[in-house]
Amino acid sequence: MMERQEFVASLVAGGCAGMCVDLTLFPLDTIKTRLQSQQGFYRAGGFWGIYAGVPSAALGSFPSAAAFFVTYDSAKSVLGSCGILKEPSMAPVTHMLAASLGEMVACLIRVPAEVVKQRTQASPSFSTYHMLVVALKEEGVRGLYRGFGSTVLREIPFSVVQFPLWEFLKTQWSQRQGLTLDSWQAALCGAFAGAVAALVTTPLDVAKTRIMLAKSGSTTASGNIPLVLCDVWKSRGLTGLFAGSIPRMTFISVGGFIFLGAYEKTRRTLLS
Repeated sequence: MMERQEFVASLVAGGCAGMCVDLTLFPLDTIKTRLQSQQGFYRAGGFWGIYAGVPSAALGSFPSAAAFFVTYDSAKSVLGSCGILKEPSMAPVTHMLAASLGEMVACLIRVPAEVVKQRTQASPSFSTYHMLVVALKEEGVRGLYRGFGSTVLREIPFSVVQFPLWEFLKTQWSQRQGLTLDSWQAALCGAFAGAVAALVTTPLDVAKTRIMLAKSGSTTASGNIPLVLCDVWKSRGLTGLFAGSIPRMTFISVGGFIFLGAYEKTRRTLLS
């Protein structure tokens, strides 16, 4: 189990890292959301009101990122000391399981913030507060968790690719230079791992965005991911399935650099 100091370090470092990346790269996230929306990029606001929804992102990023890293580091510590998972060759499996658990916990906080944020991004003439009130009036608290399943099903494959790859790259680089990596080196590993994971999971991100933005009661709003992906394929083909992939890869690659770099730097500072 993690010691108290390590727990606090993961909590604070994770939260700070989440705030850093979400606020720095918010405009790119808005562009990606509008590219993926059903009404199309320009009808969803184009390049206007690029910071629409930022209050929701600001409120959700610290606690969700903190929850992820506390769960991830705790699970890594526990799983890494259990039976067959103690073996060095099983490290990727440990990282996959820990990342999956981390994402499930983080999504309990992230999804409501994401729902409000994306609806504001796609309707920039309305405020974040207005979108929150409308969501609660029309669908209640349950409406804030619309897209929870699709978000979890997007985030888990993403993390299953990103975190084992990140840990593997750090280990390889560290062994080659014979020293513990600096924070900027860990950040570069995070940028590459994030870009790979972002490309692979873009279709799931498209489905999640469509579900969150759909009108209440519509077929898309029911959250059937295969059905949504099928509709996107029929209407827009492969281009539609990978809509927003370039801003998404850019966002997550740069975000991975900031997020994982800030996490490593903050955590080491707190533990030193």
